[in-house]
Amino acid sequence: MTSRRGFLKAGGLALFGIGMGGIPGFIVNAVAGIKQPGLFERKKILVCIFQRGAMDGLMAVTPFTDEYLKNARPSLFMSAAKSSGNNPLIDLDGRFGLHPSMSAFEKVFREKRMGIVHGIGSPNNTRSHFDAQDYMESGTPFKKGTDSGWLNRVVGLLGHDGETALRGVSLTSSLPRSFYGDNPAVAIGSLQDFNIQMKGNVSGANMAAKSFEDLYGKTSSGLLKETGKESFEAIKMLQKTDVKNYKPINGAIYPNSALGNSLKQIAQLIKMNVGMEVAFAESGGWDTHFNQGRETGIFARNVNDLSESIMAFWADMGTMQDDVTVMTMTEFGRTVKQNGTGGTDHGRASCNFILGNGVNGGLVHGIVNPMAIENLEDGRDLAVTTDFRAVFSEVADKHLKINNDKVLFPDWSGTKIGMMS
Repeated sequence: MTSRRGFLKAGGLALFGIGMGGIPGFIVNAVAGIKQPGLFERKKILVCIFQRGAMDGLMAVTPFTDEYLKNARPSLFMSAAKSSGNNPLIDLDGRFGLHPSMSAFEKVFREKRMGIVHGIGSPNNTRSHFDAQDYMESGTPFKKGTDSGWLNRVVGLLGHDGETALRGVSLTSSLPRSFYGDNPAVAIGSLQDFNIQMKGNVSGANMAAKSFEDLYGKTSSGLLKETGKESFEAIKMLQKTDVKNYKPINGAIYPNSALGNSLKQIAQLIKMNVGMEVAFAESGGWDTHFNQGRETGIFARNVNDLSESIMAFWADMGTMQDDVTVMTMTEFGRTVKQNGTGGTDHGRASCNFILGNGVNGGLVHGIVNPMAIENLEDGRDLAVTTDFRAVFSEVADKHLKINNDKVLFPDWSGTKIGMMS
């Protein structure tokens, strides 16, 4: 008989949008007798957002007193001086300025609930999007082919083996590298329309609903006694909930964007109390080689969407804000010098944002040296002065109480930077 662990190790349960599809009737029938679903203890939740394409951290959070940066970016550099134009940088601390299109972040930064880490990146100097994302999501920047992603290991280290498979949820069409591994994780493309599919090498191919039903029939006893019962229970909750007419609280208005919609659905899952502890979403369009723009343009639109989406989600959390921490990540940054097409090329260090009531906020953490050529990596890039694992591990340890860095990031033995209070 297939074991519960083996059933889930087959690659994870993926829930994804399929148009007019629904939950197979056999699953609904299997849990029809459960009268009060969702009885999970309220736990801490980590929400991670991957900015795919490599965000220009020097434009998001600009060291505006740096004359070297100003000279390197004649048409991209922005000032915090009020006299510089209609939309100057938001002066955070006399040295760093927040892009004006991220003004939604200013309030929580001043309230010391948001912190920024600058000079963050991978110790691996690859400038390949694919490789850099893989290394960051696996958490092993010098090892290809790692079986698991760091968020999957987070799920395992939480130690809740007998609970729902919805502990780790990605609001994406397919399971991200961060969630690969032995521990349960799901990908949900849309809460409004979804079906079930097995991902991985089960009988050599992904399984359709009928094959899943066959497998379920062979393993129903074990599944219903352990993880399957809670997982199908949560699925039933998703089917019965009127997600289309969900009403955010506290006046939260989510942007009508991929990220806004993902965070809105994560908020719904949190409030439904399906046992989710780690959530993942994506934001694309950060590869700004051409016409990056300054106060307006591609970059300004992207950071506006990022900040407005996160702050809508934060408002929507209401009294649950103590339970939630949000962290962004991006595979690398952009070159210090702008290129000939008004953009920036693949670089090294960037910055990230951490929001939560347990954050050591109101500060720009990390080291950003003057951008004289002798201080730049390869004479062209902002140097990585903070290993991303130092930040990821601290957020996971402090917020989720994991405290097992040897498993979470097996090849890392560095020190944390005081990002969390």
